[in-house]
Amino acid sequence: MFAILLSEKMDPFYQNIASFPTFIFTFFLLLTVLYWLVAVLGFVSIDVLDFDIPDIDGDLNSGSLKDMSTPDVLAGLMLKFGLHGVPVTIIISLVSLVGWLISYYATHFLIAWIDPGVFRYLLGLPILVGALWGAVMITSQLIKPLRPLFLNARQQTKTYVIGQTAIIRSSYADHSFGEAILSDGGAGLLLNVRADEGVRFQTGDRVVIISHDEATNLYRIVSEQEFSGM
Repeated sequence: MFAILLSEKMDPFYQNIASFPTFIFTFFLLLTVLYWLVAVLGFVSIDVLDFDIPDIDGDLNSGSLKDMSTPDVLAGLMLKFGLHGVPVTIIISLVSLVGWLISYYATHFLIAWIDPGVFRYLLGLPILVGALWGAVMITSQLIKPLRPLFLNARQQTKTYVIGQTAIIRSSYADHSFGEAILSDGGAGLLLNVRADEGVRFQTGDRVVIISHDEATNLYRIVSEQEFSGM
């Protein structure tokens, strides 16, 4: 089986995946494959890249963007194109895979016969843009049936973590900043946490999660000693 991968018959395939514009999707596809291999081993969480999507109803006009940070703008664009409701890692993986397939076959049938050079790069640019656009549109449809599954999982997670002990992962945690990791038998759940005004925790401190703010998706924490005295 592996001998086929090294045969001369595979040369056109390798040339296509290493040529512009397909090599861009090949690079990201290899990164996602590496990520999922590491995730299966439990070293990283499936939602390691997740961030909150602002409530802008998918309308990215100039007024809604002017006061937004770069992450908010990116999240807003994802919302506009329907790339939300599932972990970002799944979205990136699907966009990479679908974009790679579109780009590979477009390159194979449209410009594979053209010798490498400026002209081929010029013809490859529309393929790159078209493959990326097509990948985004197809991915937005593929993740629709997955959203309810992850919504239920998130709701169950919020119920599960209340009253659980977590460990501060960030350099510190106070009323305005902090991250904690909660052991779940796998890679662990990374949570954005906040302490009461005037309270500050350090890396490695054990804290108890006592509540969750739906609006900000933040978890309130107290020390184990304070929790025991409640």
